[in-house]
Amino acid sequence: MRLLSKQDLHDILYGCTILGTGGGGNLESGLELIDEDIENGFEFKLIELAEVPDDVMIASPYQAGSISPLTEEDLAKYAGLKVIDEMPSLVAFKALGDFMGESFYASISTELGGHNTAVGMSVAAKLGIPIVDADPAGRSVPELQHSTMYINNVSITPLAVANKFGDVAIIKEVGNDFRAEALVRAMAVVSQNSVGVTDHPVSGKHLKKAVIPGAISYAQKIGKALREAREKGENPAAKVAKAGDGYLLFKGNVKKFTWEDSAGFTLGDTYIEGEGEYSGDEYRIWYKNENIIAWENGKIHVTVPDLICILDSKTGNPITNPNFEKGMEVTVIGLPAPKEWRTEKGLETFGPKHFGYDIEYIPIEKIMG
Repeated sequence: MRLLSKQDLHDILYGCTILGTGGGGNLESGLELIDEDIENGFEFKLIELAEVPDDVMIASPYQAGSISPLTEEDLAKYAGLKVIDEMPSLVAFKALGDFMGESFYASISTELGGHNTAVGMSVAAKLGIPIVDADPAGRSVPELQHSTMYINNVSITPLAVANKFGDVAIIKEVGNDFRAEALVRAMAVVSQNSVGVTDHPVSGKHLKKAVIPGAISYAQKIGKALREAREKGENPAAKVAKAGDGYLLFKGNVKKFTWEDSAGFTLGDTYIEGEGEYSGDEYRIWYKNENIIAWENGKIHVTVPDLICILDSKTGNPITNPNFEKGMEVTVIGLPAPKEWRTEKGLETFGPKHFGYDIEYIPIEKIMG
């Protein structure tokens, strides 16, 4: 187990935002959450997966919902409701523990994202427990069943859902993880598009067989590569791609972008006009919260489960959907998916066919040669 410094935490969250592929929540709010916890004297402890005792229970706290900015209409709809002081994900974590009669030994992030990983860490720090250096996604993902826990038959229930208005629900059982996704998403839709969730209560023994080990340390490696590239005046996108054994996919200016809220998701397209060696070419990325499929000059290029990440070409900052500006200079990098997603069940759960595209997945390393 190791104690994480403020620099460690910032590197982790920058790395998580890159690995978030446009989703996973707002980086700035994640940094603010962590910095506030540090100022309040909370400590962040990271425990290796192998160190977790077999006979303890762990659960996964996070936020779920749309990543779109709230409209004036959204804000007005809930104006009469009182907002609670406590973080909804912490409320959900405590509620699930009370329901099960368990004191959770540690938390584990549900995905790698600038805000959602911060939430998992903050819940752990506030309760004085460690966060596990592992993850059931190795990136950000749009739906609850997009999890290696699902692939490895770890039950998502019981689960707890809470919102900032003080509503709390326990779901004891569901027909399957797809029903859990639908139920939680429905609560988010009537909760200003965001709820705190805690799910997948699991023993240490079973956790070790169900998640991606070293995921938080991997995010730290990516974030550190970005920071050091900036400090040395090097190309941030190139250094991040190298650190993740990935590739530069495209570089240019944002030509246009579209997005909408639909059933608790942010759906949209980003169109990039090439520059330099990509001059005359166009890149399109479709996202469902996270970047899912990319086209180069109208031909499908890279798809999930591989990671499609967009960085600001000047600063190296990762860009979350749908926060683009016309003319913004961006670089697209691609990183290989964790091996767990490249299995038959992994691709069935989180490959292009899941999103309605009748195409076979081709690993990014084969595409890029």
